[in-house]
Amino acid sequence: MSDVRKEKDSLGFVEVPAKAYYGAQTARAMDNFPISGMRAHSPLIRALGMVKRAAAEANKELGLVDEKRAGAIIQAAQEVIDGKWDQEFMVDVFQAGAGVSLHMNTNEVIANRANEILGGKLGEYTHLHPNDHVNYGQSTNDVFPTAMRLATLLALDTFYPVLDRLAATFAEKAQAFHHIMKSGRTHMQDAVPMRLGQEFAAYGLAIEKGQQFLKMASGTLRELGLGGSAVGTGINTHPDYRVKAIGHLARISGQDLTPAQDMRWAMQSNACMADVSAALRGIALETIRISNDIRLLGSGPNTGFAEIFLPSLQPGSSIMPGKINPVIPELAAMVSFQVIGNDTAVAYAVQAGQLELNVMMPTMAYNVLLSVTILSNMLRQFDQYCVQGITANEQRCQMYAQSTVSLATALNPYIGYAKAAEIVKESVATGKSIIDIARERKQLTEEEIAEILDPVRMTEPQYPLEAAKERDKAVTA
Repeated sequence: MSDVRKEKDSLGFVEVPAKAYYGAQTARAMDNFPISGMRAHSPLIRALGMVKRAAAEANKELGLVDEKRAGAIIQAAQEVIDGKWDQEFMVDVFQAGAGVSLHMNTNEVIANRANEILGGKLGEYTHLHPNDHVNYGQSTNDVFPTAMRLATLLALDTFYPVLDRLAATFAEKAQAFHHIMKSGRTHMQDAVPMRLGQEFAAYGLAIEKGQQFLKMASGTLRELGLGGSAVGTGINTHPDYRVKAIGHLARISGQDLTPAQDMRWAMQSNACMADVSAALRGIALETIRISNDIRLLGSGPNTGFAEIFLPSLQPGSSIMPGKINPVIPELAAMVSFQVIGNDTAVAYAVQAGQLELNVMMPTMAYNVLLSVTILSNMLRQFDQYCVQGITANEQRCQMYAQSTVSLATALNPYIGYAKAAEIVKESVATGKSIIDIARERKQLTEEEIAEILDPVRMTEPQYPLEAAKERDKAVTA
């Protein structure tokens, strides 16, 4: 038995591995695009299977594909959805424009499997054909953008719980660290005291806000141009096909999907992918900022901030014994840099459409799905192996809270900005604390010192102190 079979397409004969479920056009694409060795992400393969099943169900319902063929296509497409034939999707992620090669890879796998179900042999298409039956009423130009949008929605559904968990972990740390006073810092200089818990609460909210924007940005992904066929006019489709196919696709995928207001718009514009990519970039930017903060707060152990302790995961140096590096925050930044780069590729691809079609969709799909994948995996590790294990160095935090020169800000209501500035200058010059200098100058009573050091008053909005009110009265009198 030969290891190869010969298949014929519109260009002639092509050799295909005998046991392959893909066919001639996939084999040509494999020869033409040996670029990266990377294959389509699983959500995109699943989404393509869902589109093919939905189309077959609609065509069966409308009497456009007979029940026997449609049934075999539906079964084969469901096996693609289930991941049974992932190894048969061989086209490189960098391929022919518009995703024609990956789309035909899908049609061929489903057609060969459906033929097998009906008693035929691989590559013969005696019972049904990849183009005439699996692709009936469809075009790459409406199938690929539909699958790309759906794949992104499916991937995001697995990403949201990761963001929820990370935000919740920051909230838990905020509560655990609420009683710990520390020095705030602005411009990388001493600022007024704050709570360590307040810092962590803000990190959690940043993640929540990023997720909210991502969900909002993904809304337009649900408007599909399936049924637009070649240029968005619906050529070779039944008048009822579009609505029925998208209805079946919504049921199969479990997603809230609707026909696009204008099929031409859905084919010409991929702004929805740019929106989602930008939202992912936003989460990456916040992650970089937060991970850098955590590296700073955990720097040391003796010559850095050392306000928090990070989990020790692995030796940090090949030459310095005992050194432990913040490997997960470092990972977080590097992955986020990649997401920013992916977004740039998506942005260029989205603006590169011409007239009735943007042929750069494969790079949009690859980069957006890559960003979701690596952000999800990284943030899961960031949560589990870093944030959950953070503990506070309360003694160091308290020392900074008491020694920050910006503690003088709390003196403003008592002695005014100018006199407080003089105390700051002396503190910097002598190393004495703000409170000790104020005490030496007899500008504060012990009762007022106690009020100033009240953690609640320093870290939350409060009504003016009685002492400040009395001074204001004396000045105005």
